[in-house]
Amino acid sequence: MAERPAVEHVDVLVIGAGLSGIGAAAHLTRELPHTSYVVLEAREVSGGTWDLFRYPGVRSDSDMYTMGYRFRPWRHPEALGSGERILEYLRDTAQEYEVERRIRYSHRVVRASWDTATAMWTVEADHDGETVTFTAGLVWACRGYYDYERGHEPEFAGAEEFRGRIVHPQHWPADLDWTGREVVVIGSGATAMTVVPAMAAQAAHVTMLQRSPTYVMSLPRRDPFAARAGRWLPERLAHQVVRWKSIVVQTAFYRLARSRPALVRRLIRRQNLAQLPEGYDVDTHFTPDYQPWDQRMCFVPDADLFQAVRRGDVDIVTSTIERFDADGVVLTGGRHLRADVVVTATGLTLSPFGGIELVVDGEKIDPSRSMTYRALMLSGVPNFVFTVGYTNASWTLKVDLVAEFTTRLLTHMSRHGHRRVVPRADPTVGEVPLMDLTSGYVVRALDQLPHQGDRDPWRLRQSYLRDRRTIRRVSLDDGVLEFS
Repeated sequence: MAERPAVEHVDVLVIGAGLSGIGAAAHLTRELPHTSYVVLEAREVSGGTWDLFRYPGVRSDSDMYTMGYRFRPWRHPEALGSGERILEYLRDTAQEYEVERRIRYSHRVVRASWDTATAMWTVEADHDGETVTFTAGLVWACRGYYDYERGHEPEFAGAEEFRGRIVHPQHWPADLDWTGREVVVIGSGATAMTVVPAMAAQAAHVTMLQRSPTYVMSLPRRDPFAARAGRWLPERLAHQVVRWKSIVVQTAFYRLARSRPALVRRLIRRQNLAQLPEGYDVDTHFTPDYQPWDQRMCFVPDADLFQAVRRGDVDIVTSTIERFDADGVVLTGGRHLRADVVVTATGLTLSPFGGIELVVDGEKIDPSRSMTYRALMLSGVPNFVFTVGYTNASWTLKVDLVAEFTTRLLTHMSRHGHRRVVPRADPTVGEVPLMDLTSGYVVRALDQLPHQGDRDPWRLRQSYLRDRRTIRRVSLDDGVLEFS
């Protein structure tokens, strides 16, 4: 095997071999087969989130007919896929589209420097303590938006006194045994909704301790519409029909929630009442004080959380923590929750672009001072694309759109002899926070994130149907993208 050059050059350098990175690379293989590319992955394995998270019951909280790639149907019957199935799907995709052989593992990108004179990025990665250098015509950041090294872990008074184990789902210990033990799960987001019923199957009892409730709805683990479509239609057509059904339903529900929040609150409350024990205090434990989709909605398969509450395996407590003691958690007001294991499902820590240092012509770029062009490029940063999925729909819907835009952009540049493209911000465009969610992990990081604008093409609409028209079809010569 020939030795690689000291500085390896590629047309496109993809950062991250998770859902976004594998999708990006597969699109390059499919649509631009003569384009050279490499995928740099900081970890020793592919899969990103779906390999990192090992907590009990880990699964998607979006249906897999839209969470799967548009070009490769999800073939398993589960609409809400397990982490194991999703990881298998990702790695099979990487093999099928020859992405795997282009992945360089244990390459943590630390710096990317653009030089206008050569129209080229120089990318430095740490590989086993040594710096490895690449050059590339375009850098494509597919690392997501959260910190893989650490989750959000608030400091709890007295935690050092606790005699049991405290674990964060992002770093689940392989040797943790909760069989027959008292478990307290702190949190009310998607992770807590997954961990709680999964642990309840073996634990003596599980208590979900939440500071405030979350909107929770049940979805069928297996979509009956998908099952019927699979019986009556050819596979590829069935995939398209089911995928579009899911897209339309997701979009309609989100729009209804934003336009008629009181109605959606009533619908959710009615479903919760039907699935919980008679007389259950739904208003305290399942009715937030914010409107639907001000924060991300939680979906549980086949009402598993509600069934665990019905059986008495799970209690939900809405309160705040005063302190830990040797035997558990003391709540504000004095109530004590006994625990052998405490799971701190307290959220993520956001890390825009993985903390990579971006430099353009010797000047360090602060992402928080940039504006996003169509939520996939940064103002003033040439030949740089990033992939961040939707917060109100399946992440992969945006992955596919960004990939289609990028391959179209590369084709346009090649056809016209361009080597550089950069979005130029209009000073008259007003700044708006990039994400409109009020979730804690978003609010904590707003000052680190780039901004969006108050009008197109700087506006982030969180609408797949709209983005499908604009990102896939709009002219690249729009007066904002500057080619040279």
